[in-house]
Amino acid sequence: MRSRLSPLGLVSLLAGTVVASQDLSQYVNVFIGSEGPEAGTGFGGGDIFVGGTRPFGVAKVGIDTTAVDWSTAVLNGGWTPDGNVTGVSMMHESGTGGSPKYGLISQMPLTTVDAPVNVLDNLTYSQPRVGKDTATVGYFKTQLKSGVTIELSASRHSGIMNYSFPEGEKHVLVDVSHYLPGSPGDPNGQFFTNGEIRIEENGKAYSGYGTYIGGFNNGAPFTVYFWGEFSEKPEKAQAFSGDNTSPMPRYHNHDNGGIAQAKFGKSQTITSGPMNDRIGLLLSWKDGAASHIISRVGISSISADKARSYIQKEIPSWKLNDTVTDSVKEWNEDVFSKVQVSLDDSANMTHVRLLYSSLYFIHMMPSDRTGENPLWDSGEPYWDDFYTMWDIFRCTVSFYHIFQPEYYESMIRGVIDIYKHEGYMPDGRSGNWNGLSQGGSDADNVLADAYVKGLRGGINWTEGYLAMKKDAEVTPYNTFDPTDLTASTKEGRGALDDWKELGYVSQDRSTRCISRTVEYALNDFAVSQVAKGEMPGDVETYLNRSANWQNIWDPSVTSLNFTGFLAPKLSNGKFNSSDYDPLLCDGCEWQSITYEGIPWEYSFVIPHDVQTLVKLMGGADTFENRLDLMFKPNMSVQNLGANGAGITTLINIGNEPDFATPYLYNYINKQSKSVDQSRSLATQYFKDVAYGIPGNSDAGAMNSWLLWQMLGIYPIVTQPNYLLSSPWFPDLNMTINGNSTLRISATGLDEGYYVQSVKINGKQWTKNWFEHDDVMTRGGHIEFELGKDEKAWESGEAPPSPGHVDRN
Repeated sequence: MRSRLSPLGLVSLLAGTVVASQDLSQYVNVFIGSEGPEAGTGFGGGDIFVGGTRPFGVAKVGIDTTAVDWSTAVLNGGWTPDGNVTGVSMMHESGTGGSPKYGLISQMPLTTVDAPVNVLDNLTYSQPRVGKDTATVGYFKTQLKSGVTIELSASRHSGIMNYSFPEGEKHVLVDVSHYLPGSPGDPNGQFFTNGEIRIEENGKAYSGYGTYIGGFNNGAPFTVYFWGEFSEKPEKAQAFSGDNTSPMPRYHNHDNGGIAQAKFGKSQTITSGPMNDRIGLLLSWKDGAASHIISRVGISSISADKARSYIQKEIPSWKLNDTVTDSVKEWNEDVFSKVQVSLDDSANMTHVRLLYSSLYFIHMMPSDRTGENPLWDSGEPYWDDFYTMWDIFRCTVSFYHIFQPEYYESMIRGVIDIYKHEGYMPDGRSGNWNGLSQGGSDADNVLADAYVKGLRGGINWTEGYLAMKKDAEVTPYNTFDPTDLTASTKEGRGALDDWKELGYVSQDRSTRCISRTVEYALNDFAVSQVAKGEMPGDVETYLNRSANWQNIWDPSVTSLNFTGFLAPKLSNGKFNSSDYDPLLCDGCEWQSITYEGIPWEYSFVIPHDVQTLVKLMGGADTFENRLDLMFKPNMSVQNLGANGAGITTLINIGNEPDFATPYLYNYINKQSKSVDQSRSLATQYFKDVAYGIPGNSDAGAMNSWLLWQMLGIYPIVTQPNYLLSSPWFPDLNMTINGNSTLRISATGLDEGYYVQSVKINGKQWTKNWFEHDDVMTRGGHIEFELGKDEKAWESGEAPPSPGHVDRN
């Protein structure tokens, strides 16, 4: 078939590199997920970062804002739609819930420093914004009520800020002790602990470091070095310090005396000292006509000199547009140009924008800090800001595998190296510290997914398997984190003692007993799959353990006229049936029986053994009817919180456990219903608007679910298998594995999206699934014939259940 790509969408292949002939970044809406269901507020939205960054970049340069209401605050990405600006900082996360992390190495342009302004108290100088913020890939602009306009962009480790001042005073406050605050009483709050700042080049530059602790993962202290410089020398540069008035545990504070005033000194260098003082600089330029002051800042985990070298290498120009242009070029070459669809007059441009926007958001995190590991020097890649693998293991990493194979291999090598030097692979990691582990040891799932799909390269799989086996056999020490005092929240499997002794996680000994039982089962299946190649003698042990989820299947529990559910079980072997309702989870949080999902949902989350699940639910017909009920409106009785605003079904696509559920009809050869349910969820909850995703983006996990939906494919994690759905584009070409092409074409899409027939590489396909090597290794062509009517087109065998263990 002749390609339907428009001339502007064509690509040329030069020495294996895809070169785009068009700026595809123009189709990215960087504000998707920036608001919740209530316009102008962030609660219930994606908590995304809005600002300047590069694919997997360390620097994420953007504004920080205040919390209008702590009960609905979403400061994690720094930017919010409704808060005042407190500064422009260099480091942020994107799409994350929980306690904020980062918001570090800050500048704030000021037009006055007269009282009541106190440089130690950002609420005294925070500024409302005027009008709407403007942002595109690599560029951000906001206007403050003071008359200052802030424009910014970023490289991989540096940022450039253009401050357009009105006539009058011109100051820039550099606050080393600035960070994104948590809500009052937050047990995982973030704090500044110490630092140093030095005036360089008579005030035209500055250098130093800041050390910070806490945040989402309750992390250990970590240090960020910086070098900042300005386009013109200030008239006056003053270093200051002041009492730390934050209620910071285990550090000296200025208690009960109100917020102190800054002490300005004549020294060129100032440190926080033994009292952990707050420190910074106040730089002032001559009063006068309106003018621009430009600043470049580099950051590093190693030294201020290295931070300076990043500016010299990455942002050599003082022209903001030069950095913006370079950013757009990198995003196009590294990301957007690898996917080509028609852009002619017949194209559905809403779908085009959702496609390229989703590609953008899945490349925000984790952060590639190779060459920036302050903890050890092994020569291996180093990655941080896995926030968290619990979110991204289900389908995000499967996309990295085919789309960014070099980055992905580097990630896995980095994760194994963390195990080698710190004892465990991370589930979450940020600020060079493992944590939080929300469920199982989900790096196991990530490694298994890569292994069974043939990723080898420079990965030491012998060490990788040892890391997985450590997760399966050694209980991590209890961190006594206030989030959950019962076991480690840092790494590994905190309820492993239960798992090994009882064959399940018990309710009376452990938290999240149902969801962790389900997750540990998948973790052990993951171990068994890598053991096939690395330690065959272990396969049977872990495959049998992967069936332990069956130990908490209570055939007597009834809900909504269906019988048989996962249920809480006590350590004495008896089910706890008192007041148990599979429709409820008591908050679905750390102390609950299930995490971010009710037992009704988790009873479908057995991706490695759907065969047994169908049997326990009563066979294919009952399974189908029960699955149908998951999508019926007005069935939910559990308060779903921010990640479920407006969702009334039992299925909550705003949380990751349900990602594969809409596709489970494939296992009973009812593929048309998978198409129907998944497409309905996608079109209802994913939109090209500010409230465009159903809850936290979760480091792009939500966006990756939509990407797979748009391709008409869904990966089954820890297996080399993909389920067929229905594509959104008549013709899509994607570069995979560096220089191969996956083509997905669809005829009849203008009539309907139900599959009538499928061909793979020219061969008529009778299965509603395929294997990785069919098209994902060397490329290939999937041809869909679509239409308006549901059709039972698949006559081949159903998708496999490689973890099937029949205990009855």
